[in-house]
Amino acid sequence: MGVLTEPLLSISNLSRHYKSGESLVKALDEVSLDIYPGEFLAVMGQSGSGKSTLMNIMGCLDRADSGTYAVQGRDVLALDSDELACLRRNTFGFIFQRYNLLHTANAEENVEIPAMYAGMPPSMRETRAKHLLGSLGLAERGRHSPSELSGGQQQRVAIARALVNDPMVILADEPTGALDSQSSNDVMLLMKELNDQGRTVILITHEEEVARHARRMIRISDGRIESDTGIDSEGVEIARAREKGSKHSEQSSAATLIAETGESVKTAMRALRANLFRTALTLLGIVIGVAAVIVMLAVGNGSKQNVLDQISSMGTNLLSVRPGAPGIRADNIATLMPSDAAAIAEQIENIAVVVPQRNGSKTLRKGSIDYSGSIEGVGSGFPEARDWTVRVGSFFSDHDVESYAAVAVLGSTVADIFFENGQDPVGQFIQLGNIPFEIIGVMESKGSDPRGRDQDDTVWVPFKTAMGRLFGSNYLNGIVVKVEDVESISQTESAITELLIQRHQTEDFRVRNSASFLEMATSTQNTLTILLGAVAAISLLVGGIGVMNIMLVSVVERTREIGVRMATGARRRDIMMQFNIEAAMVCVIGGIIGVGLGFGAGLLLSVFGVDILFTTMPPLIAFSCAVSTGILFGYLPARKAAHLDPVVALSSE
Repeated sequence: MGVLTEPLLSISNLSRHYKSGESLVKALDEVSLDIYPGEFLAVMGQSGSGKSTLMNIMGCLDRADSGTYAVQGRDVLALDSDELACLRRNTFGFIFQRYNLLHTANAEENVEIPAMYAGMPPSMRETRAKHLLGSLGLAERGRHSPSELSGGQQQRVAIARALVNDPMVILADEPTGALDSQSSNDVMLLMKELNDQGRTVILITHEEEVARHARRMIRISDGRIESDTGIDSEGVEIARAREKGSKHSEQSSAATLIAETGESVKTAMRALRANLFRTALTLLGIVIGVAAVIVMLAVGNGSKQNVLDQISSMGTNLLSVRPGAPGIRADNIATLMPSDAAAIAEQIENIAVVVPQRNGSKTLRKGSIDYSGSIEGVGSGFPEARDWTVRVGSFFSDHDVESYAAVAVLGSTVADIFFENGQDPVGQFIQLGNIPFEIIGVMESKGSDPRGRDQDDTVWVPFKTAMGRLFGSNYLNGIVVKVEDVESISQTESAITELLIQRHQTEDFRVRNSASFLEMATSTQNTLTILLGAVAAISLLVGGIGVMNIMLVSVVERTREIGVRMATGARRRDIMMQFNIEAAMVCVIGGIIGVGLGFGAGLLLSVFGVDILFTTMPPLIAFSCAVSTGILFGYLPARKAAHLDPVVALSSE
């Protein structure tokens, strides 16, 4: 019988040194060793002899400081972290002394972990995990968590996990150290069965009785090999037969991004469920942040819309001409005359209607009711200029204006004061001052103007009647001009200014463009909305920082889990994706709850009279920001987790 020419694992002059304070510890010192396929090898030595360090290097969990190490002729020391992960996943199966099962997963899910990182389809993984557990006597315990299993059962789950990818090499580190004698014997019988099937089994132990189960024994002390019983020829022949009879089936080393993401989401949900209280506290910051953004922007938009509606109710295609120099309020000086209004109507293009105005206050009286009210003397075109319809009766005509008719149109507030129980005011009389006026109509309710004044608390009369019979003056308080084409309103404004300067020989008036007033109000309200949104966004930022803190704590708590995942084939990308998705899932769930809470809080505020306007963008922005926050603030913890050293992570308590 000839020995296989190429060893499976080849170690030459391998050294691994550690710094311990000022002294240098030589964990391995110039070790050389060849291991062939099918061997059952026991590496023996006392604690601190270097046997665990040797196993970690053979399993590609650690790197040597010097020397060479090859797996099937491939130089391991030249591989990067992801290539090492691939090698661990497809070549080695690890059985640890402390089992290293994930307590957030059941037995089947623990067994499936290496296959998941190998890209095996979920259905195939599940079938293989059930088959392996069944063959190890755990068919009925697959859905049980590790805490519900005995030590021997947990070790069998760990063995099934080591076998799920059908590896060539089984690395068992003190597999019986935490078991009773019967369970230890059962585990060693399993090791022998695995070797009889042609697998290479490397056993790390300090117990002579356990080591006797192996066909080849190596003793190591102070980082050097003291003795080696020689190559296991029988195991090599079995491995030869296995290679000839069947070919090891390789699973795809790369899964699609969608499949990887799906697995990461499932893993993340398990981890979040395992710490429900902490997850809830983490969610709280995101929920409050998202809800605050939605409510604040809804309040800002509602306030903005309310102001704009009030301005729009006054008309956005109007020009208002007032007496007095620009920048100086002077409503009761005699600079605007009815002839100015007539000239504007006759000489300026793009004019729909011109409404002269003469305003004042008088006591309104009917029967026993006296009321101090506002009276507006206006032209007959007032309803057209203000887009204000008459609810009952009619508005006065040009004839009424020219004939100084004593007719009046009431606002709805005034009508409600003087006429109750649905009484029809039209045809009745009301005294304005001491002069009786016939009521010919009642206007539709208009509500408050942008300054909060009730527009319906007014009585309208012909402006000539107001000047001649009520206020005893021949000048106007203002002229309202409605333009036909709002796109040309600025040109019309300039034309009116030029005309009045020409007529007055000075600029003793001011012209206000309602469209520019609308723009100014819009700008002001936008600034307020942005301010409210910024305040709310700060709370979302604080929530994101909370997510980062919790994830950093999670990385520390789950360091051993990260080591187990790396040992079973997880690449840095896999660890990064898992922890990033966990952070993102927290923010997705928090974002959904926050959106619902935001809408609920907004509707509640609207019940109490707060102006609320929900639009599509704030919830989308808030939710997107929440998810982005999770990804952004989850990156640092995820990166920290992905760059952990597998050996250091596995040794973490």
